[in-house]
Parts: sequence; structure tokens; C-alpha cells
Amino acid sequence: MRKLYFDCFAGASGNMILGALLDAGADRKALETEVGNLGLEGVELAVKRVNRAGISATHVEVIYPKQDHHRHLSDIIEIIENASLSEKVKERSTAVFNKLAEAEAKVHGIDIGKVHFHEVGALDAIVDIVGACVCFEILKIDSFAVSKIHTGSGFVEMDHGKYPVPPPAVASLLSGFEAYSEDVDGELLTPTGAAIIAALCNASEPMPRMKIESTGYGAGTRQYDKFPNVLRILIGESNETADEAYENLRLIETNIDDATPQVLGHIMDKAFEKGALDCWFTAIQMKKNRPAVLISILAQPAKEEELKSLLFRETTTIGLRLRDVSRQCLEREVVSLPTRYGDIEIKVARFEGAVVNAKPEFGQVRELADRNDVSVREVEREIDSALRNENALKAKS
Repeated sequence: MRKLYFDCFAGASGNMILGALLDAGADRKALETEVGNLGLEGVELAVKRVNRAGISATHVEVIYPKQDHHRHLSDIIEIIENASLSEKVKERSTAVFNKLAEAEAKVHGIDIGKVHFHEVGALDAIVDIVGACVCFEILKIDSFAVSKIHTGSGFVEMDHGKYPVPPPAVASLLSGFEAYSEDVDGELLTPTGAAIIAALCNASEPMPRMKIESTGYGAGTRQYDKFPNVLRILIGESNETADEAYENLRLIETNIDDATPQVLGHIMDKAFEKGALDCWFTAIQMKKNRPAVLISILAQPAKEEELKSLLFRETTTIGLRLRDVSRQCLEREVVSLPTRYGDIEIKVARFEGAVVNAKPEFGQVRELADRNDVSVREVEREIDSALRNENALKAKS
């Protein structure tokens, strides 16, 4: 699997990402052809080699008519959908703009359809985002990862006024990612750069294990003394396969020796309501030989604060243990399997292309049993018999 790693020691912007992709080997002519398919008049790419504090990098500037107007999400999606682009490019580009619109809507407290894209609504942002997604396809990138993100510091002038760095929409897009600010004055992470990363990556992580094939440096426009204002990307082959994806998650744990069974059940219910991926209890012994329960909650990093708040509010704990964990998941899909008692949904998991697990949800098994006035065991035997017919399963997968 070809993986791309965003190394954001100087933040990221749309044109920095595009420059880094060209520097890493994306074909410029192919990019320009695809950008031309957007049907945007008067748009050109100005590409040149520059030096940023000793690092040679590629700088990209989108030249476009200055009379360009602000746009709503629907306007931009229409441009993308009507363009002669691959479905993958359209899908990724749309995902980025949806991320951006969600962040803007949250900040302004309005419906996503009413969001004006102000600074990022200009043609250069459309070209940066779609162009980056085109380059991902040119370079055959399957998956993405990102480092901790340097945001910069100080204030930035925007349409609504003067805002601290990172500005509100960027701060919202950073949810679930590790960010930091050092003594570099200026906005290093732009809304466009943040949206591309947020749409493609789940959380910040160290550089993954991979055989590096190419490295690219995309230059920011601003120059600093002794600070390379560049985005570095590394591309290579990872040992992951399409059906062995790894996720970086957070494990939240605490020991409780005075919770009733009713409270514990309530905590589990609320944890799942708030987006926990899993929640479980383990019987333990605490000091003075007190029987107790270890509460464990597994979640995406973006859900961490909400779930910590749940434990602090609903239990007597005064401290939590937090760990980064990596979860490996097989490729999964749900298929409909016909049986003589009716169709039932089967969750199928594959490893290296072969089915290693196929099982229905018990609730559906019980529903079929009740509907046909037979035992659960009889329905399970019928499902097992149907599953042994591999051709039937393959035909539905």
C-alpha cells in the first residue's frame, strides 16, 4: 500500500501541499490538464524552484481573475461534479470541502448550506484542493498520515476581523490532532491545508514504517530567517494492505471501587452514545483488597474530551489514564444472505482476500426465529448451512 506522510513542522497550506506533491514526482502536465477540466477561465499555475532557509522547494501560485466572487458549498460541489475528473478525485475533493464547510458552520453557528467560503472560496483554493487530489491519484496514494502540526502564532487578518492563530475554523479542523505553537510569528496552517489533512487523516502519529520512495518539499510564500517555511511529504510502500488498516486511537481508563451496577451500566450506555468505539469493565483488586472495576473506553482522538468529561461527571474518579493505541482492522462488509426463513444480513471479514469470519447480528437471528415461530438454534443451523455455500456468499460480496 502506498502511503503519504505529511510532515508539518512548518504547518501546511493548499499551495504548499500542491508544491510538495509536484516536488515528489507528480506530473505537472497531467495536473494542468486535469485542472483545465474544471472549466475555470483564466486560471493558470505558476510553478518555480525557491529556497527556504537552505531547503530547495517547489512553490506553486494559482493565477486567477481577481474579480472572483465568494461561493457557497453547493456552488463548489457543482463545479467539481460537472468537471471531467475521476470519481476518486471528485470524492476526495468533495470530502475536503465538506470538512471545511462543517468547520465554518460550527464557528459561525449557521447551517452548512449558508456558509460563505470567504478566504477559501476563491478560485485558488478550488484549484489547490482539486489539484492536490489529482496528484494523489497520479502518485497512486492509498492512505495518509500526519505528524504533529505546527500552527504558528500571533494574529491574522480575515474578512470578519483580526483573529488569533490558529483562527477559529482551523482550530475546529484540528480536533483530534496534536498541534503546537513555537516562536514563529504568522499563520503556518491555513484553512485549506487543515481541511485537506483533516479529510484524509484520523490523528497525528509518528512517521509510519514504510519503504520511502520519494520526498517532496512544498514552499510557503512567507520567508523567515533560519526557519524553513516548507511542508515535507514522504511517500513509500507500507506493510499495511487494504484489508489490514491501522487506526490510531485513544484508550481512557480509570479504577472505581464504589460504583453501583446501575451506574456502571449507565456509563457504558452514555459512552456509546458519545461515540466510543468500545467500552468494557474488568474486575480488579485495589488497595486494602477492595473489589473494584477497571473502566476502559476506546475512542477516536476527537472524542477524547467528551468521554473524559463523562467519567469525571458520572464517577468518583479524580484521575484518568490515557494511552495512544493502534488498532488493526480487517476489511469488513455487510452482505444479505437468503435463507428459507428470510434474508439476513451477514457481517463478513476478509484477510488477504479470503473470508475469515462471517456472522449475523443476534438480534436479526432472534427476529427471524420469532417471525417463523422456530427456535433460535434452528435459524442458526439454517444460516450455517447457507454460509457453507461459498458461491452464494461470493455472489453477494
